[in-house]
Amino acid sequence: MDYMELALSLARLALGQVSPNPAVGAVVVKNNIAVGQGYTQPPGSRHAEVVALEKAGGKTQGSTIYTTLEPCCHYGQTPPCAQVIIAAGISEVHMAMLDPNPLVSGRGKDELERAGIKTFIGERGQEAKDLNEAYIKFITTGRPFVTAKYAMSLDGKIATRSGDSKWISGDEARHYVHNLRYTSDAIMAGVNTVLADDPHLTARCGSGRGGTARRQPLRVIVDGKGRMPLTARVLREPGKTLLVLGRPAKPEEAAAFAQVGAELLELSSAEGQVDLERLLKVLGERGITSVLVEGGGILIGSLFDWGLVDKVIAVIAPIIIGGQKAKIAVSGKGVDRMVDSLKLERVSLGRFGPDLMISGYVAKKG
Repeated sequence: MDYMELALSLARLALGQVSPNPAVGAVVVKNNIAVGQGYTQPPGSRHAEVVALEKAGGKTQGSTIYTTLEPCCHYGQTPPCAQVIIAAGISEVHMAMLDPNPLVSGRGKDELERAGIKTFIGERGQEAKDLNEAYIKFITTGRPFVTAKYAMSLDGKIATRSGDSKWISGDEARHYVHNLRYTSDAIMAGVNTVLADDPHLTARCGSGRGGTARRQPLRVIVDGKGRMPLTARVLREPGKTLLVLGRPAKPEEAAAFAQVGAELLELSSAEGQVDLERLLKVLGERGITSVLVEGGGILIGSLFDWGLVDKVIAVIAPIIIGGQKAKIAVSGKGVDRMVDSLKLERVSLGRFGPDLMISGYVAKKG
């Protein structure tokens, strides 16, 4: 059995629920039998290795532990996992990757080795890095990992000329989007999307028609000119909404939004719009490690213009919408020359019924 693969599947259960901590899975193996399994619990609670060791009970002496991330060696909200592993009598530790956190970064491995424990690094390492790509960016830069997601027709439209956009993609693709929301710390959308579609912007179970998920991501609405209506559906949904303005808020405006539970944040740029770079910095300071941007074309285009997008997920439906005035997936300023166009690397393809998904990482210039 591939115990590291099992550990990765456990880690995925923690995605989006444990930020700003990484999502980690761990498996304790004794005599080639998995005797304890665990994954990261919410902040302030137990880490994956501790959960797995507790599940193993008295079978830890001389056993092996597989973990998707190097065990921590510092005191945070919980004691260091390396010390717990040493005390449990573990003989071998297999780590998919080292922790990029400067407080750990090889120190956990060294501490285990000083205690006479054999260590192994790199099993399914790329999968572990992909799983915690948001944590890696956050812990090394202080900024959240930004994913631009959109559904479009074969001719690149996200709505008809009248603004109708329901539905471009099918049920399977929309179910996938709810999973993306569930594993994200924040969902970002422009006010035009709110005005046109009045979306929920929540993570819902089933095919998108089911119940509401236990934990809702922060909803971030980018509103340069302050056009957000108090009647918007996002203000009535479970969870928190952050309205980001590109101009000073009027006192009565701030009071009205506070009354419906929304927080206002003023981040104007020189152009009188929202300063998106500062916004991501503020979100990082709040412990937001991942942002899923769901539109519209102006917001996504602006994020591309500023080089703030890390990953792209595009769902392409086999339909033609047409129309010069129909909305497109990516607006903004764009580039003048084809050679300056943004390139995706590590591109992958997927299928959701009749819809095609293309995802990849934005290649960083230089």
